[in-house]
Amino acid sequence: MISEDYLSPETLKKKAITDFTNHVSSGKARFWQQLDMDVVMGQRQGACFHDLDGSRSFFNLHCNGGVYNLGHRNPEVIRALEEALQEVDMGNGHLISKARADLGRRLSELMPGDLDYVVFGVSGGEAVDLSIKVARAYTGRTRIISALGGYHGHTGLAMAAGDAKYRDPFGPACPGFQQVPFNDMDAMSRAVDDDTAAVLLETVPATLGMPVPDPEYYSAVRQTCDDRGVLLILDEVQTGFGRTGKLWGFEHFSVIPDMVVLAKGMSGGIYPITATVMRAPLDSVFHEDPHIHVSTAGGSELGCRVALKVLEMSSAPDFLDHVNRLSRKIHKGVEELMAKNDILKGLRQLGLFMGLEMEDELCGQIMCKAAFDSGLFMVYANNYKSVVQFLPPLIITFEQVDEIMARLDQALTKTGELKALFG
Repeated sequence: MISEDYLSPETLKKKAITDFTNHVSSGKARFWQQLDMDVVMGQRQGACFHDLDGSRSFFNLHCNGGVYNLGHRNPEVIRALEEALQEVDMGNGHLISKARADLGRRLSELMPGDLDYVVFGVSGGEAVDLSIKVARAYTGRTRIISALGGYHGHTGLAMAAGDAKYRDPFGPACPGFQQVPFNDMDAMSRAVDDDTAAVLLETVPATLGMPVPDPEYYSAVRQTCDDRGVLLILDEVQTGFGRTGKLWGFEHFSVIPDMVVLAKGMSGGIYPITATVMRAPLDSVFHEDPHIHVSTAGGSELGCRVALKVLEMSSAPDFLDHVNRLSRKIHKGVEELMAKNDILKGLRQLGLFMGLEMEDELCGQIMCKAAFDSGLFMVYANNYKSVVQFLPPLIITFEQVDEIMARLDQALTKTGELKALFG
């Protein structure tokens, strides 16, 4: 391989785009180039990342759905990985593991009720798949109820629980899945029947535009599940690890699920690891054959050490207090922006799990480009495009919030001007 040390930053970026186009995804490359948003992530730290050629920097207000809750390249998380590398490797999923035992115990301690058992994976989709497998095995039933517009991943069972547009291009749908409108208890009650194994919901569905459910919604879902012998699975892939101002998003709704799916933020942005946490009785699924489900890279001992540090940081009272103070400051800032910009209609918010509600879908899509041009990386909710996801790292400072708000103001002004041209 020819050394790239002599190449200029501009040449390195061009080469990266060419190689990505030719060997990774021509479609993605073309999509971003058409929008003049073909940034290549280069240097990154804290709340920001830079283009590879050094020409631009961005506040990361997408955070890959919460992967970077602790910011890019968090020094404490990196230190945990470096220390782990001096002692362990991935380990062997077939054997008893101290690293997995330590992480499993700590997750159990930080969960309510008897959510005491953990199966580790690599991706959120894998963790959702496992939760569905456990639900079907434990109940002896087949049907899974999920939310219209929800999203649980691109693997087999997780994809089947999501919207048709993510699965139809790949062949016939798996049987046994039904979607109902989110936050609609009447629809949920009608859907749950004697062959329902589980209700699977994101605590607040990100891809649906962050609709925060009514306060009593999850209590009613829990009661319906209990009445009919159905398990409740809550997907906390994006709402976990302090994102909502509580360690787990479902804590806002005074409900205890039968299973919780964790991913994204669990990695600290450094080492991929996920978890399916389940109530103690559900572990019986694995009693007869404990190797009936395996994941070669799931629960890597390196990842476990990283996740322990993430849990330590995310569960600290001072950390959660910081998230809630930031939440209040941002709420006030958005209210001020709404008074100045008619196209900004509202803020959907649970802690720092937020969505900017725009006038319509066109505004939502234009806003992402305008934000990009103002140095803010944001994306719209793919199943509700009038909402722009607003997910800053949880470690941002109050001074950075002020700068973000100023840039949002610029982006909203530009969006309004462009909307007037297109509208």
